[in-house]
Amino acid sequence: MLLVYTHNLTSRVKYVFRQIFHEILCIKVSFTDNKGVFLNSTLPKISYTHSKIKDELFFQSHPILYEKGVSERKINVFDYNNLSCFFSVKNSTFPFDPFGASFFMLTRYEEYLPHIKDQFGRFEGKESLAYKNNFLDRPIVDLWAQLLKKEIEKKYPLCKFPIKKFKHINTIDVDSAYLYLEKGIVRTLGGVLTDTLSLNYHNFLNRLRVYFGVQKDPYDTFGKILSLNKKYNLNTIFFFLLGDYGGVDKSISFFNKSFQSKIKLVADHCLVGIHPSFKSLSDDSLLLQETERLQKIIHKDVLRSRQHYIKLDIPNMYKSLLQTTIKNDYSMGFASMVGFRSGTSNSYFFYDLDAEKETDLKIHPFMIMDITLKKYLGLSPGSATLIIEKIINEVKNVNGTFISIWHNESLHFEREWIEWDFVFKNMIKYIAKLKNE
Repeated sequence: MLLVYTHNLTSRVKYVFRQIFHEILCIKVSFTDNKGVFLNSTLPKISYTHSKIKDELFFQSHPILYEKGVSERKINVFDYNNLSCFFSVKNSTFPFDPFGASFFMLTRYEEYLPHIKDQFGRFEGKESLAYKNNFLDRPIVDLWAQLLKKEIEKKYPLCKFPIKKFKHINTIDVDSAYLYLEKGIVRTLGGVLTDTLSLNYHNFLNRLRVYFGVQKDPYDTFGKILSLNKKYNLNTIFFFLLGDYGGVDKSISFFNKSFQSKIKLVADHCLVGIHPSFKSLSDDSLLLQETERLQKIIHKDVLRSRQHYIKLDIPNMYKSLLQTTIKNDYSMGFASMVGFRSGTSNSYFFYDLDAEKETDLKIHPFMIMDITLKKYLGLSPGSATLIIEKIINEVKNVNGTFISIWHNESLHFEREWIEWDFVFKNMIKYIAKLKNE
């Protein structure tokens, strides 16, 4: 147990200290704003205030944890101990406030402010503080937490931190379960007509082979994924898109019995969650409808989600999820680049800056996605493998959780995804090797 003193025990202070110590460092923390109680305590002690009280570990506080709402602020990033830091302070254990800086990152404070959006209305990763200052590829909040841990152990040798283990969560997004099959008469005829008019005979012949059962539908990779899941003892979560067809939402109809059977099969072996449609972000009734559709198929409450197209509109999307059965969201990451959008590889709770309160919705950040590597960054399989290994090493270094995103359609390893089987399998094998070290 660690005791923390602060002159003003705000919800922000309690939130960020709990995230750092409970979720990242796995040690209990208690609070007081009473100096007498603090001085008389025999517990390992930290003061987070304006000036040092006695001989405790002292961290000078930045104003951000005592404010309400959001405001534009000029942030100067500098280097300390080979780490990027900001919110500088003086006469403190560190020359920066790790708690205020962590709060800024975890809450995605900058995404509440006016910002540039991409063509899909998403926060543009290149506008982030982390990208502009070259620390997006490092779990900076976790690394700051490790600095804290070292200082606490130095000051209080009897204070023991539990040993955490590096983990991997393999997630699969199912935007469309089939390339050719189960599309309905209109979409099927449209596909045949498109192949014919564009003289795409290769696609036309493949389509016919699938229709007549000569070969398997390319996107039906579920058997392969489940086999790898069992072989390597993976922790895999599937996210199914069940929104109505339209725009960028190209799922198979929810009413299709073959599709429902496929979801039931997967749910017998792995966890499943909802992949809320692009449209659902602007219509809460669609989110509820799609969640209920999945509940009816698996006969369980739906507790997990990841937004289609990573359309993470903060805080609106999270507020919508709080109105459903969803308790865990896996949308935290950038579609256009790899790395740590909120600065951490650990799960944490969503803090609503509008309401100034911590919620019970848990956020699970992802680090890499197949589409990001191939389409947004234009990487070759070899280059993608190196990038993935670098990110995995960063997560392993802090014993965090590496979360990857692949799609059932990319895992057929054909057409545009030829040679990417090496990337996926190498990722799995590399993680297995690190776990055994």
